[in-house]
Amino acid sequence: MKNIFLFFLSISSFSFFGQEKLDNLLKTWNKRNVPYISVETLAMPKSTAILLDARELEEFNVSHLQNALCIGYNTFDLKETISKLPKDKNTKIVVYCSLGIRSETIAHQLIQAGYTNVFNLYGGIFEWKNNDFQVVDTLGKPTEKVHAFNKSWGKWLKKGKKIYD
Repeated sequence: MKNIFLFFLSISSFSFFGQEKLDNLLKTWNKRNVPYISVETLAMPKSTAILLDARELEEFNVSHLQNALCIGYNTFDLKETISKLPKDKNTKIVVYCSLGIRSETIAHQLIQAGYTNVFNLYGGIFEWKNNDFQVVDTLGKPTEKVHAFNKSWGKWLKKGKKIYD
Protein backbone atom coordinates (compact mmCIF):
# COMPACT_ATOMS: atom_id res chain seq x y z
CA MET A 1 0.00 0.00 0.00
CA LYS A 2 2.83 2.36 0.92
CA ASN A 3 4.50 1.74 -2.48
CA ILE A 4 1.27 2.58 -4.32
CA PHE A 5 0.99 5.83 -2.34
CA LEU A 6 4.62 6.76 -3.10
CA PHE A 7 4.09 5.95 -6.80
CA PHE A 8 0.97 8.14 -6.91
CA LEU A 9 2.80 10.92 -5.07
CA SER A 10 5.70 10.83 -7.54
CA ILE A 11 3.33 10.99 -10.53
CA SER A 12 1.38 13.85 -8.96
CA SER A 13 4.56 15.76 -8.19
CA PHE A 14 5.85 15.26 -11.73
CA SER A 15 2.58 16.55 -13.18
CA PHE A 16 2.45 19.48 -10.78
CA PHE A 17 6.06 20.53 -11.35
CA GLY A 18 5.75 20.01 -15.11
CA GLN A 19 2.66 22.25 -15.05
CA GLU A 20 4.46 24.78 -12.87
CA LYS A 21 7.36 24.98 -15.35
CA LEU A 22 4.95 25.48 -18.25
CA ASP A 23 3.22 28.22 -16.25
CA ASN A 24 6.59 29.94 -15.80
CA LEU A 25 7.40 29.65 -19.50
CA LEU A 26 4.06 31.16 -20.53
CA LYS A 27 4.36 33.92 -17.92
CA THR A 28 7.74 34.81 -19.41
CA TRP A 29 6.53 35.02 -23.02
CA ASN A 30 2.83 35.93 -22.77
CA LYS A 31 1.04 39.08 -21.69
CA ARG A 32 -1.98 37.10 -20.45
CA ASN A 33 -4.33 39.36 -22.39
CA VAL A 34 -6.29 36.38 -23.72
CA PRO A 35 -8.02 33.84 -21.46
CA TYR A 36 -6.70 30.29 -21.57
CA ILE A 37 -8.74 27.17 -22.17
CA SER A 38 -7.31 23.86 -20.98
CA VAL A 39 -6.86 20.91 -23.31
CA GLU A 40 -9.13 18.89 -21.02
CA THR A 41 -11.94 21.44 -21.34
CA LEU A 42 -11.58 21.68 -25.11
CA ALA A 43 -11.59 17.88 -25.43
CA MET A 44 -14.90 17.50 -23.59
CA PRO A 45 -17.50 15.84 -25.82
CA LYS A 46 -19.93 18.76 -25.89
CA SER A 47 -17.23 21.43 -26.29
CA THR A 48 -17.58 23.08 -29.67
CA ALA A 49 -15.40 25.84 -31.01
CA ILE A 50 -13.82 27.14 -34.17
CA LEU A 51 -10.19 25.96 -34.00
CA LEU A 52 -7.50 28.20 -35.49
CA ASP A 53 -3.96 26.89 -35.83
CA ALA A 54 -1.48 29.78 -35.55
CA ARG A 55 1.50 27.69 -36.63
CA GLU A 56 3.04 27.81 -40.08
CA LEU A 57 1.74 25.60 -42.88
CA GLU A 58 4.69 23.17 -42.69
CA GLU A 59 3.89 22.59 -38.99
CA PHE A 60 0.16 22.23 -39.68
CA ASN A 61 0.82 19.73 -42.48
CA VAL A 62 2.65 17.38 -40.09
CA SER A 63 -0.37 17.29 -37.77
CA HIS A 64 -3.07 19.46 -36.26
CA LEU A 65 -6.23 19.27 -34.19
CA GLN A 66 -9.11 17.82 -36.17
CA ASN A 67 -11.16 20.45 -38.07
CA ALA A 68 -8.64 23.22 -37.35
CA LEU A 69 -8.05 25.99 -39.88
CA CYS A 70 -4.45 26.91 -40.58
CA ILE A 71 -4.09 30.68 -40.28
CA GLY A 72 -0.33 30.85 -39.79
CA TYR A 73 1.64 33.31 -37.75
CA ASN A 74 4.19 34.95 -40.01
CA THR A 75 1.61 34.92 -42.80
CA PHE A 76 -1.42 35.73 -40.62
CA ASP A 77 -3.90 38.07 -42.27
CA LEU A 78 -6.65 39.31 -39.94
CA LYS A 79 -9.03 40.35 -42.71
CA GLU A 80 -8.66 37.02 -44.52
CA THR A 81 -9.16 35.07 -41.28
CA ILE A 82 -12.28 37.06 -40.34
CA SER A 83 -13.75 36.27 -43.77
CA LYS A 84 -13.60 32.56 -42.79
CA LEU A 85 -15.28 33.04 -39.40
CA PRO A 86 -18.99 33.13 -38.59
CA LYS A 87 -20.58 36.60 -38.54
CA ASP A 88 -21.59 36.08 -34.89
CA LYS A 89 -18.70 37.64 -32.96
CA ASN A 90 -19.73 35.68 -29.85
CA THR A 91 -18.84 32.37 -31.54
CA LYS A 92 -16.38 30.40 -29.43
CA ILE A 93 -12.92 30.49 -31.03
CA VAL A 94 -9.85 28.66 -29.75
CA VAL A 95 -6.47 29.61 -31.17
CA TYR A 96 -3.48 27.33 -30.66
CA CYS A 97 0.15 26.95 -31.70
CA SER A 98 2.95 24.74 -30.34
CA LEU A 99 2.82 25.98 -26.73
CA GLY A 100 0.43 28.94 -26.59
CA ILE A 101 2.78 31.84 -27.30
CA ARG A 102 2.18 32.69 -30.96
CA SER A 103 -1.52 31.89 -30.53
CA GLU A 104 -1.88 34.55 -27.83
CA THR A 105 -0.78 37.24 -30.30
CA ILE A 106 -3.29 36.08 -32.93
CA ALA A 107 -6.12 35.60 -30.40
CA HIS A 108 -5.55 39.11 -29.06
CA GLN A 109 -5.93 40.53 -32.58
CA LEU A 110 -9.28 38.75 -32.89
CA ILE A 111 -10.41 40.22 -29.56
CA GLN A 112 -9.36 43.69 -30.73
CA ALA A 113 -11.44 43.07 -33.88
CA GLY A 114 -14.53 42.60 -31.68
CA TYR A 115 -14.67 38.85 -31.09
CA THR A 116 -15.83 38.26 -27.52
CA ASN A 117 -15.41 34.52 -26.96
CA VAL A 118 -11.77 33.89 -27.90
CA PHE A 119 -9.41 31.59 -26.01
CA ASN A 120 -5.75 30.60 -26.17
CA LEU A 121 -5.18 26.83 -25.82
CA TYR A 122 -2.99 26.42 -22.74
CA GLY A 123 0.19 24.58 -23.75
CA GLY A 124 -0.91 24.38 -27.39
CA ILE A 125 -0.69 21.25 -29.51
CA PHE A 126 2.20 20.01 -27.33
CA GLU A 127 -0.01 19.93 -24.23
CA TRP A 128 -2.82 18.42 -26.33
CA LYS A 129 -0.58 15.55 -27.44
CA ASN A 130 1.07 15.21 -24.00
CA ASN A 131 -2.42 14.48 -22.64
CA ASP A 132 -2.94 11.72 -25.23
CA PHE A 133 -5.49 13.61 -27.32
CA GLN A 134 -5.56 12.85 -31.02
CA VAL A 135 -3.91 14.86 -33.78
CA VAL A 136 -4.47 14.24 -37.49
CA ASP A 137 -2.45 14.57 -40.67
CA THR A 138 -3.47 16.38 -43.88
CA LEU A 139 -5.68 13.41 -44.85
CA GLY A 140 -7.51 13.57 -41.51
CA LYS A 141 -5.89 10.32 -40.33
CA PRO A 142 -4.66 10.00 -36.73
CA THR A 143 -0.90 10.35 -36.39
CA GLU A 144 1.73 10.37 -33.66
CA LYS A 145 3.79 12.99 -35.48
CA VAL A 146 3.92 16.55 -34.18
CA HIS A 147 6.08 19.31 -35.59
CA ALA A 148 8.30 20.26 -32.65
CA PHE A 149 9.29 23.69 -34.06
CA ASN A 150 12.95 23.43 -32.96
CA LYS A 151 15.09 21.53 -30.43
CA SER A 152 14.70 24.19 -27.70
CA TRP A 153 10.92 24.28 -27.87
CA GLY A 154 10.60 20.60 -28.75
CA LYS A 155 11.65 19.60 -25.22
CA TRP A 156 8.11 20.53 -24.12
CA LEU A 157 6.63 17.77 -26.32
CA LYS A 158 6.76 14.64 -24.16
CA LYS A 159 4.59 12.27 -26.24
CA GLY A 160 4.31 11.54 -29.93
CA LYS A 161 7.01 11.57 -32.60
CA LYS A 162 8.89 14.88 -32.90
CA ILE A 163 9.33 16.20 -36.43
CA TYR A 164 11.64 19.12 -37.14
CA ASP A 165 11.57 19.38 -40.94
